[in-house]
Amino acid sequence: MDRKTLFPLLFAALFSGAAAPLAGQDAPLPPLKEAAKGKFLIGTAVNDWQMAHPDAPEARLISRHFNAIVAENCMKCQSIHPEEDRYDFRAADRVVRFGEENGMFVVGHCLIWHSQLAPWFCKDESGQPVSAEVLRRRMKEHIQTVVSRYRGRVKGWDVVNEALLEDGSYRRTPFYEILGEEFIPLAFRYAHEADPEAELYYNDYGMDVPGRRDAVVRLIRQLKSQGIRIDAVGMQGHMDLDYPTLERFEQSIRAFAAEGVKVMVTEWDMSALPFVTHSANISDTAAYRRGIDPYPDGLPDSVSRRWNGRMRQFYDLFVRHADVITRVNVWGLSDKDSWKNNFPVHGRHDYPLLFDRSLQPKPFVRRLLEEAAAGK
Repeated sequence: MDRKTLFPLLFAALFSGAAAPLAGQDAPLPPLKEAAKGKFLIGTAVNDWQMAHPDAPEARLISRHFNAIVAENCMKCQSIHPEEDRYDFRAADRVVRFGEENGMFVVGHCLIWHSQLAPWFCKDESGQPVSAEVLRRRMKEHIQTVVSRYRGRVKGWDVVNEALLEDGSYRRTPFYEILGEEFIPLAFRYAHEADPEAELYYNDYGMDVPGRRDAVVRLIRQLKSQGIRIDAVGMQGHMDLDYPTLERFEQSIRAFAAEGVKVMVTEWDMSALPFVTHSANISDTAAYRRGIDPYPDGLPDSVSRRWNGRMRQFYDLFVRHADVITRVNVWGLSDKDSWKNNFPVHGRHDYPLLFDRSLQPKPFVRRLLEEAAAGK
């Protein structure tokens, strides 16, 4: 093969997200969305840089493998509505446009959340909590402005995020302190009024915990009893090598489905690192560094095998419940993008996502693609 023929093929292999076969090579593997076809949508959270560089390898990989996307940060209140009289839709517009251009199911995340909330939202000019009347007005204006802008384009919204605690009580957020339990039904009503066709979701983490699970069941029933639309529960899939158990995660899938709503795995990642301990003397810099960042250059084979095996177990669990699970959404594209890298302390290298830092599929993902290619 001469250089004129070889170079374009190498360029395609590097930047397409799937290697074009050279002479004598096997055909390229199908995309991940093909492996999930007929089961559920497979999605990823996208960041601002990826959306601003649609011709970069990362964006190409997203468009090849996924058929759903959600904005990681740019639709959160502090980003999209930084001041009471000012919205900034630039980054969110790029997400929606990218999704439309690639035929994707676009999810808005999130309308009401106590974290990453614009500082002005629940306070008056003197820094004191606003009245219930003012907060209702601000919630309605914010939700309906954002949802109306993307009416018919964003197909589903995480309306309320992380409002319940593990014991089943309400988190003491500014929304709850000012409005009580009323704030969740209000948020769903305002979103439905702005786009009656959009799906509406409640989203939370630790959904395997019985107290939170039961509280979400009560919330579903409360909304439905008031004639308020709720289409799905988003089960955030932030996992590690020991948590959660498959059994408890499955119990929650069944519990939510029994209430007549869809189930979505919304923020799937799995940390490969042990919990941070501070047993090492902090004056011993080397020991401390090993404690917080045990695998700076990659996972040991034994840990990698355990991670891949456990991820496959959960994927198979999702497939077994594909009659109620309509979307599985990983929280980021590759290991280098993950929020886990510097959590809970700065300087950690984690390996929680489907693609590695070189944008190559992990072994369990490659196996899924091989099975799809073989028609399994």
